Amino acid sequence: MSLKTNLKSYLAAAITSDQLLNARRRVHDLRRRLCGADHVVHYFHDGADPYCTLTAQILPAFQAKYGVMLCPHLISGPPSEAVPEPESYQKNAMVDATRLALKHGLNAPVKPSIERIQKANRLFAAAIDTPDWTDRLSDVSAALWTGRALPDEPGADPTHAMAAGDRALASKGHYLGGTFFYGGEWYWGIDRLYYLEQRLQRAGLGGDPLIVPVSDPTDQPLAGDAQELEFFFSFRSPYSYLAFDRAVNLGKRHNARLVLKPVLPMLMRGLPVPKAKSRYILRDCTREARRLGIPFGRICDPLGAGVERGYALFDYADDQGKLAPYCTAFMRSVWSQGVDAATDKGMERIVTSAGLEWSVARPLLNAQDWRGRVEANQHRLQEVGLWGVPSFCVDGQSLWGQDRLWAVEDLLTANRTR
Repeated sequence: MSLKTNLKSYLAAAITSDQLLNARRRVHDLRRRLCGADHVVHYFHDGADPYCTLTAQILPAFQAKYGVMLCPHLISGPPSEAVPEPESYQKNAMVDATRLALKHGLNAPVKPSIERIQKANRLFAAAIDTPDWTDRLSDVSAALWTGRALPDEPGADPTHAMAAGDRALASKGHYLGGTFFYGGEWYWGIDRLYYLEQRLQRAGLGGDPLIVPVSDPTDQPLAGDAQELEFFFSFRSPYSYLAFDRAVNLGKRHNARLVLKPVLPMLMRGLPVPKAKSRYILRDCTREARRLGIPFGRICDPLGAGVERGYALFDYADDQGKLAPYCTAFMRSVWSQGVDAATDKGMERIVTSAGLEWSVARPLLNAQDWRGRVEANQHRLQEVGLWGVPSFCVDGQSLWGQDRLWAVEDLLTANRTR
């Protein structure tokens, strides 16, 4: 490993450390108290985003529970570079938001027309400067996404409000609606509201959280017929790393045939990943890893040669019946141990820790056969309506995200009981 690469690895460990996080929070709180300022939480709403109707449902309760100064922003939607496959994203968002709503006892969304979204945005724009904006936004959003008649009241041109919201979102460093911003940190949707609530509770506000993360399935094995579980992942995806061992355990629990399908990282497929997105992913993975008890933070990015050399050994690992242990060893090494997969020394460490022979693996590092396998996996990923990883497919139904293993479990369980 070069000195530059080694320094980057230690820098990543420092950036993702608890010490730096706690220091930042102490500085924020000190500044707030010295200025005599309230706790200010910014909320960004996208009227066309089904996830936002879930956050809208809990906003009044959130405001009442924590008593923070909640500042609303209306946005026009994510920038195109942040959502490379907008049609697939929207379709998946509807299905996923529905699953999420049912899991948390919220109203599931029904896709509205463009005309109804436009009318709702005018009502949102008229509401955001009013004292009871959380109730009004929640009511309008509920009507919009359940098919009920929208309130018959005056609206306002949302153009100015959306432009201001877009600027605020970009300046603070995010790209999606349904997000909360507090003290330099972002919290996306009801999926990450738990972390914001934890932070406010530590500041002496509120009580029990409104939303808690859905727990992973237990390791208790279940009897039944084997099912196929397709698992799409990338060695360069930290979310794939967080999901990998948990997905393997889930497959074993259900006696499912886990089909591992590596794909190229988005950047190596020519898909954009804006800096704001990369920064958020790193910080989000850090807190998710901490909650899940997964080592994370001493990173050596395998983009490029590291990924290619890693994928070149897939057939060898598969032939030895050690594909899953090899994938675990690779991702754990690059995402938590600072191992440089672009070097022979790094790959030797990965290979031997997976129980494979370095003398056999080394001559295979420049093989190109893996490209056909990966390309077929990428076509299959598009076929099931997805583009990013980690993703899953069970009996024709696709899911995206390391935080959707509970939904994978639900599908596997439903198929068992048919």
